[in-house]
Amino acid sequence: MTTAAQATPDWWRGAVVYQIYPRSFYDASGDGLGDLAGITEKLDYVAGLGVDAVWISPFYKSPMRDFGYDVADYRTVDPIFGTLDDFQHLLQRAHDLNLKVLIDLVLSHTSDEHPWFVESRQDRDNPKADWYVWADPKADGTPPNNWLSIFGGVAWAWEPRRRQYYLHNFLTCQPDLNLHNEEVQDQMLSEAAFWLDMGVDGFRLDAVNFCSHDQQLRDNPPLKPGERPTDGVPLDNPYAYQRHLYDKTQPETLVFLKRLRALTDRYGERATMGEVSGDDSLTIAADYTRGGNRLNMAYTFNLLTPEFSADHLRRVVEEMEAVVGDGWPCWAFSNHDVIRAVSRWGAGADGADDEFARLLMALLLSLRGTACIYQGEELGLPEAEVPFERLQDPYGKTFWPEFKGRDGCRTPMPWQGAAGHAGFSSAEPWLPVDAGHLERAVDHQDHMPGSLLNAYRGFLQWRRQQPALRNGALHFIETQGPLLAFERRGPEQSLLAVFNCGAEAQSLKLDDHHGLAPLDGHGFTATLENGRLRLPRFGVFFGALDEPQQKTSGIGN
Repeated sequence: MTTAAQATPDWWRGAVVYQIYPRSFYDASGDGLGDLAGITEKLDYVAGLGVDAVWISPFYKSPMRDFGYDVADYRTVDPIFGTLDDFQHLLQRAHDLNLKVLIDLVLSHTSDEHPWFVESRQDRDNPKADWYVWADPKADGTPPNNWLSIFGGVAWAWEPRRRQYYLHNFLTCQPDLNLHNEEVQDQMLSEAAFWLDMGVDGFRLDAVNFCSHDQQLRDNPPLKPGERPTDGVPLDNPYAYQRHLYDKTQPETLVFLKRLRALTDRYGERATMGEVSGDDSLTIAADYTRGGNRLNMAYTFNLLTPEFSADHLRRVVEEMEAVVGDGWPCWAFSNHDVIRAVSRWGAGADGADDEFARLLMALLLSLRGTACIYQGEELGLPEAEVPFERLQDPYGKTFWPEFKGRDGCRTPMPWQGAAGHAGFSSAEPWLPVDAGHLERAVDHQDHMPGSLLNAYRGFLQWRRQQPALRNGALHFIETQGPLLAFERRGPEQSLLAVFNCGAEAQSLKLDDHHGLAPLDGHGFTATLENGRLRLPRFGVFFGALDEPQQKTSGIGN
């Protein structure tokens, strides 16, 4: 069966994308690490959720000091994940199941073991000498400016052979490519074309606004008093002290993104999804997706931070809609870089309240834009506890104990609650399985009608029948307290969605919604009687509209 998402070149608009972190999804080889064959084996499960596409985090050849985001060869599968043949089998199986496949493409930096960098660092005269960002020291030998690495410390590392510093916005072993050099741009487009020729349906672009830097190397200014970073960086990280005006998000990036879009458009139904962070990331995301000749969509960290409330959600969505124009947003509540949403925002003592998780599911899948679900989100997995001696993430090791890194959201997927290592592997996994995840394993929830897993399956199936949730405009309704309400209006359907973001029951008088008819089939039990809507704790209501609503804050044309 061909889904609506795949019958059009714009299949990505309003689609649902399932993120797979390969190391932790399923281990088919029995070495404790997830692999491509493991993903292939579990694609029936993913397709059964009702999603439209998978996004697979990096599986390229890499020394794995940042677990694949330090690429040593863009055209080779790292042996721990399998082979190119394994990927081709994965791609074919996904397409047989009507799943699109997006793969991570790291454009801004490589590993220091990449042959390009090995050559570039030798001297100032070799053919790759200008392929990375090199700068002379100040007269006193210190770095050329005050730029900082997200992972701690200065963003410059000394290379004695060149007597210069190279830029690394992340780990020291992740030197930044110089995309001001057109040869580098050509090469990265060639790397993308390699995978497009193989048949991938597009790319998730890691840290895409890091692709160019200020060529004058001007210092970043400090944050003003009272300002807070919006890109998910913890406040105990000095990176959060600066306004990042010059180390990223330069206008030259747009020139390159237009070239990338021109390439992907030549292949037909392909999509690009950018990860954007910065001091004004919503505006950046809008800028990167508008005009029809840049990225297809972009997501930010604005809903990946600790703050959760109806007011915050509305503010972020309104700000995005106010600037996005003809661009297209992408929304995520969890991913491989942040504490899982049910723990980061959760109301339960253990951060694993299923009613709350169901609310987040409905919210994410009702916003205007494309939605990303991170593996295990459909199980309601809370953040795992990983002891310091088992930590793998260099980010966590640097900032422990105030920030424990990203390992807690990367632990193995629990497939079988009673099996060794939760059925993820026959060997000791690279990260420990959290004991609290066992009762949430796939096999425990699979045949349980009221489980969160089946709530996801049911809601995603229901959502497919609601064209307004896929492409309709969004208009907020004035509410108070923990309630959030908006209309989704399209040519085929208009509906009202109301969410109780609080842990106590709420009611709402809907005087202006004559003819509102409750929708069913979505799995929620809010009631509407005599114009008054009653929602249980973390409750959700959907109703069909048959006439205009007057008192709205209209956005999202």
